[in-house]
Amino acid sequence: MGCMTTQTDTNAHPWIAQLQAWGHELGFSQIGVSDVDLSHAEPYLQAWLDAGYAADMHYMKRHGLTRARPAELVPGTVRVITARMNYLPASLGSEWREVHWHRLQTPGQAVVSLYAQGRDYHKVVRQRLQTLVDRLQTLAHSVGCRVFTDSAPVLEVELATRSGLGWRGKHTLALHRDAGSMFFLGEIYTDLPLPCTEPLSAHCGDCTACINVCPTQAIVAPYQLDARRCISYLTIEHEGSIPVELRSLMGQHVYGCDDCQVTCPWNKYAQRSTLPDFEPRHGLQAADLLGLWAWTEEQFDSRLQGSPIRRVGYARWQRNLAVASGNALRMPETTTVLAQALQQALNQALQRWSTRDPSVAEHVSWALTQRPAPKATT
Repeated sequence: MGCMTTQTDTNAHPWIAQLQAWGHELGFSQIGVSDVDLSHAEPYLQAWLDAGYAADMHYMKRHGLTRARPAELVPGTVRVITARMNYLPASLGSEWREVHWHRLQTPGQAVVSLYAQGRDYHKVVRQRLQTLVDRLQTLAHSVGCRVFTDSAPVLEVELATRSGLGWRGKHTLALHRDAGSMFFLGEIYTDLPLPCTEPLSAHCGDCTACINVCPTQAIVAPYQLDARRCISYLTIEHEGSIPVELRSLMGQHVYGCDDCQVTCPWNKYAQRSTLPDFEPRHGLQAADLLGLWAWTEEQFDSRLQGSPIRRVGYARWQRNLAVASGNALRMPETTTVLAQALQQALNQALQRWSTRDPSVAEHVSWALTQRPAPKATT
């Protein structure tokens, strides 16, 4: 169903302003409404799947074009209420982007994506969307609604762009002039024929900063991401051995990767979250590899309770630490006494943990080979 205005739409129009007001109260930065005709996106989705860019995310292939057909996922759906929620912590300094690059270039740091340093966004966004639904049902008692946030076969960015929450950047994420891309998306599938909100024009122009900065060249073309090369996929979704040819390109990223977003010029306008949920926990904003290697499995489970990081499990977490440690060992800053002490400590950490889990052993062995050769003496 398109967004042709009907009498029902006209009568429902004041509800949009009410939904937006409620959304702001609940911590959302913007609320929009999209229609459900995403047929124009189907060829691109199918081509992406056919190219193998979904990697081992078999659920992507299993759901196929259902992502582009909201009324198949939830029969009766005629509109999708879209929402975005800023996640940059309020405590983050104005030079957060410079801090990101500095940490990547400092041996021994452990870089965790900003979105994952606080509480699991799935829970935060979903709960607040459900509250929004509860309030909507005070206006329309028989309205049907289903809430999603990165939890079902939904074309989130497509729906966001159709409803004016932003435009699709060349890194494939949604971008907004006043908020960059540092926000979560959520959706409410509904049978209520609300009027649609207007889409925005794109403003990436000739910029290719996100493509150029990607360490593994995962953005194979504008608007095309090959998950098989993406650090976020490799450190989170990928369960097996990380391809050897990509390990040395991953730097000290241990969970996710923000590089394409941090370099994006529009993220100088990224907004802070109004919620405390996304404030960093357990020092993850300044974590170092040695400190994280010291976590036992019990500490991993307890400290990351309620965190999105916990989903990867302890063994995959150690695998990521091993790759990051290997990359720290091979960094050029090896001449000072402090750097030499760090190398020795990382070597000891790797050797101590190398035999605890067979799935980690391969990556630990690789990391230990990354030690720089001793300098020749004269």
